[in-house]
Amino acid sequence: MHIRATVAAVSGALALSAFVVPAAHAADSAASYRADVAKVLEAAHSASAQSASGKTAFTATTAADAAPYALNVTFSNLKIGSAIKVGTTNHVAVPVTYTLTHGSDVDITASDFFSSPEIYKGSYDSPDNFLLGDNPATCTVTSSTTASCKGNVDIHPADGDLLNSDAGTWSAGAFAIAYNGQDPESSTFDLSKVGYAEQGGLGTTKVQRYSKLTVNATPEPVYKGKTLTATGKLTRANWETNTYKGFTNQPVKLQFRKAGTSTYTTIKTVYSDSYGNLKATTTANYDGYWRFSFAGTTTTPAVSATGDYVDVK
Repeated sequence: MHIRATVAAVSGALALSAFVVPAAHAADSAASYRADVAKVLEAAHSASAQSASGKTAFTATTAADAAPYALNVTFSNLKIGSAIKVGTTNHVAVPVTYTLTHGSDVDITASDFFSSPEIYKGSYDSPDNFLLGDNPATCTVTSSTTASCKGNVDIHPADGDLLNSDAGTWSAGAFAIAYNGQDPESSTFDLSKVGYAEQGGLGTTKVQRYSKLTVNATPEPVYKGKTLTATGKLTRANWETNTYKGFTNQPVKLQFRKAGTSTYTTIKTVYSDSYGNLKATTTANYDGYWRFSFAGTTTTPAVSATGDYVDVK
């Protein structure tokens, strides 16, 4: 399950103008949870925008302006992996931990109290994209005012969660919602009785386009002192077509590991062509393994091909 945010420039808080839940998953409990969260987040962010225009944040001035009240909750000690590798089809669940601190008036053990981690690309006030979990985090009480929370940010590339331009550095945050007995599915749902807290800028991670690298060294076998040719291809996930495409004009190292040893040595560096193809020639002197190795970029993770063994006669 996922939601993808269509974001608008709103001053004062993370802005979400729409959440889209795929129809194929509409019956899932995850879809219901995220749709309910969407109602609260949209109302809260709209209220923040009104505050920036001179109105008071989290204050309903008319029925149409109904918004949740500011919940006495803050977040800290958020930990998330330094990089998230996302391919074209597989669901990626990113574990996140954080500390939730709350006032004595907040019952985090209530069945309708939820918290979740989130990540967003761009600025907090006007993000390019926003992702959270399919389900709320699990928060364990550690004192009368604190809890230790563990949750996931879920990414479904096949469902359109990401554009290629989303690759790079994202920021992390968390939110909490106290429904206080209000039913988001009810026609009498009263947002003004719902508590909401959200905090960004708690950490960073890189969301990267999964990379692949191949190698084929020929001839096999090869005579000592003769030319050996290594060919291969560097590709990475295209999130908009759900395929792997060549990564062009990238420096890739040709490396060799002598049979019986464990360390690869760089022989030379070549660049991928306009299709991601690679070709390098060298002289064969010893039995061993040949591979290409790519150091990675901010948007694409490092990857090394599985070594291709060549016997030297």
